[in-house]
Amino acid sequence: MKEKKECCHKTKERSEKEYKNLIHRLNRIEGQIRGIKKMVENDSYCTEILVQVSAVNAALNSFNKVLLSNHIRTCVAEDIRQGKEETIEELVFTLQKLMK
Repeated sequence: MKEKKECCHKTKERSEKEYKNLIHRLNRIEGQIRGIKKMVENDSYCTEILVQVSAVNAALNSFNKVLLSNHIRTCVAEDIRQGKEETIEELVFTLQKLMK
């Protein structure tokens, strides 16, 4: 019988308000993506689709800003208070990935 390995993923408990805000944003983005798919299926004109894709990109960027802001104010701040310096390197790495 194979032994189960413990998961090493970090988790984050979010407030009800934060959770609802993030889910609401993701639901809207999901709806926008479905709309773009429908536009492609209906042979919509390219520029109309591109405008909608741009709107989705803006919505995703906004989602990232909110999530990153919450992350810095909670997870990062708490880890720094606890002396976990590796969190700063993790944040720098994350910011570098986001800025590609």
